[in-house]
Amino acid sequence: MVDRFEKFTISIFEITRYWHRLATEEMAKYGLKGPQAIYLTTLYRFSDGITAQKLSQMSGKDKADVSRMLSILEEKGLVTKEGVGKNMYRAIIKLTDKGKEAAQKVSKRIALTVDMAGKGLKEKDREAFYNALELISSNLRSLSESGLPT
Repeated sequence: MVDRFEKFTISIFEITRYWHRLATEEMAKYGLKGPQAIYLTTLYRFSDGITAQKLSQMSGKDKADVSRMLSILEEKGLVTKEGVGKNMYRAIIKLTDKGKEAAQKVSKRIALTVDMAGKGLKEKDREAFYNALELISSNLRSLSESGLPT
């Protein structure tokens, strides 16, 4: 059991560390940080725009982080907010032309990275791997919310 825990923990840690290193390198081209890639790629998938609330749900980030990141992206001319009014969280966030260009390039680089990282995996293994990751993530989320049984 301990071997499985160690293998899981070390593998997840290494995947995260190397992914962040590569994302940081790529995002530096746009004056951004690695974790901001999720915002660009998510916004890129929603060409008609998306609310900050939906962006928070889709990216798994909390509202405060989304607000900070959107302010940075807006300052850099990558996004615009429409229908701001009293509640910024319900505004529609859209990529500008500059943002679309950056997001398209980042999305292509991410796709290349994911393909190269999965080199040697058969499609059925890849599908099983992602299904297992989603299940583990869901189970850990439930455990963190309810606590470990005594």
